[in-house]
Amino acid sequence: MNNTYNDLVQQTFNFPQEDFKVKDEYLQYNGLDVKALIDKYGTPLKLTYLPKIGMQITKAKKMFALAFKKHKYEGKYNYCYCTKSSHFSFIVEETLKHEIHLETSYAYDIDIIKKLYERKKINKDIYIICNGYKQKPYTNRIAGLINGGFKNVIPVLDNTDELRAYIKSVKVPFNLGIRVAADEEPNFPFYTSRLGIRAKDILEFYVDKIEGNEHRFQLKMLHIFLNKGIKDDIYYWSELNKVINLYCQLKKICPELDSINIGGGFPIKHSLGFEYDYQFMINEIVRNIKVACKKSKVPMPNIFTEFGSYTVGESMAHIYSVIGQKMQNDKETWYMIDSSFITTLPDTWGIGEKFLMLPINKWQNEYQRVVLGGITCDSHDYYDSEEHINEVFLPKIENHEPLYIGFFHTGAYQDQISGYGGIKHCLIPSPKHIIVGHDKNGKLVDWVYAKEQTAQSMLKILGY
Repeated sequence: MNNTYNDLVQQTFNFPQEDFKVKDEYLQYNGLDVKALIDKYGTPLKLTYLPKIGMQITKAKKMFALAFKKHKYEGKYNYCYCTKSSHFSFIVEETLKHEIHLETSYAYDIDIIKKLYERKKINKDIYIICNGYKQKPYTNRIAGLINGGFKNVIPVLDNTDELRAYIKSVKVPFNLGIRVAADEEPNFPFYTSRLGIRAKDILEFYVDKIEGNEHRFQLKMLHIFLNKGIKDDIYYWSELNKVINLYCQLKKICPELDSINIGGGFPIKHSLGFEYDYQFMINEIVRNIKVACKKSKVPMPNIFTEFGSYTVGESMAHIYSVIGQKMQNDKETWYMIDSSFITTLPDTWGIGEKFLMLPINKWQNEYQRVVLGGITCDSHDYYDSEEHINEVFLPKIENHEPLYIGFFHTGAYQDQISGYGGIKHCLIPSPKHIIVGHDKNGKLVDWVYAKEQTAQSMLKILGY
């Protein structure tokens, strides 16, 4: 039996894959020579590969186009990027190169919209879908955009009282959306999402507060968001069909209503064994909407999607070095990394997320079961299982070159949750951040976006 790490991967998965292969005994990520970047910049480091963002957007648009053609669907498709997944300018501006729209979640997002307009990255025709439970600073900013000529801003009402803020502050005709409160999964501690308006209240709310005001404001969109994302199970299809049926009911009395926004995105690859039929799911979504509309004899709506993790998740990796090996008892071998999981990949700690983890080197070494440990003093700073198996296997450390480990597809939410810069648990510094993208001539280049955090920057925050 062959016991090298390379043999283990070959025997377990179809490998190499489109985005991962081994060349000259080192792992490549989307064709990038990761070892060359390690030699140039050291570890720990965060790596953002911008071209992956466009690849994801293009893939989704093509699949929706195929589904529309297959089912002879009569509406339009609009791809929105959720800024909350990653607010960085280099991320948002990269998405905008591919003719997409934006979804916001908080007041400060609107300031980003204004900056993008000043930089001529967007025009006033772009759809801005404004979600979230909105306080006055948020509704005021939304009103400012609408009054300023952004004609496709759609505030999505999270509660019935929110409408009053726009009636008071918006001076021109405007469009509205309504978020439908979804039932949560059976294993949730509560039955219904805290966000949105109860489905049974929406028809009455429309008749009482919106109908007859079409010259001032009108309902254009129904929005649903499912935390678990788009998955082929009874729960997903049940919730989706609820909002489709509600659309059909409302459309008969609200001719201005013309869009359904399917919040909650596609899953991304967190294992080499990842299998998900994107095209099948898109085909079924389109088919379900068409069938319901035909049955109710109403026009098919435009379809909006809000893809955050799907857009940006697979564009980032975190790279660490194993700086020590510890045998703590008869069966547990610890590999200590030169950073912290809690501070750099908080989802591994907070919700038990499993990212795609692979060694960069030593693929020809024998493998062993290990537990990965971060360098904070917290007992929860560890990583001990992968998505496809409740264990972690890595090459044995048998020569002088350090073992380098990559956690891939980490581009969504990790910086937003852990906080970018600032202070971290045990004052572990934020790693340097490297970006790889195309220059003006289309050549692939890399550069430092942020250096490793310094002691001085943290001491200043702490008042020393």
